[in-house]
Amino acid sequence: MRSRDSATGGQLTIGELAAHFGLAPHVLRHWEAMGLLDPVRNTAGHRRYHPADVTRVAVILRAKEAGLGLETIRALVSAGGLGTRRGILRREAGILRARIAAAQASLERIECALGCGHEDITRCPHYRRLSARATRPSSP
Repeated sequence: MRSRDSATGGQLTIGELAAHFGLAPHVLRHWEAMGLLDPVRNTAGHRRYHPADVTRVAVILRAKEAGLGLETIRALVSAGGLGTRRGILRREAGILRARIAAAQASLERIECALGCGHEDITRCPHYRRLSARATRPSSP
């Protein structure tokens, strides 16, 4: 990010901050409306972003890359304490583990089908076992 002169006090406009991260300005406005960002306003009412806001945008983007939704990110950044934050992250880790397990099961079925010599995959005993295992209800 380019350095700003002393007249701006290191503050960025919405366009500059958006461009730094490759975002459209409307994304930052949406995040502000959701309570994820709280930029200061200059005397003309224009948004001005400080270095802490740059860090906040980076945190939001990394959290989105990790699969977290904006509501969860808002809960995380406004969490009142370590216990609250850990509780949110434990829940999200469990959700992610379940998605990973489902993806691994799907990959196993695809790899089974790739290695199967049957003309009709539904006649393959191994594939049928995998498919039956995938459709069984989970035990409580």
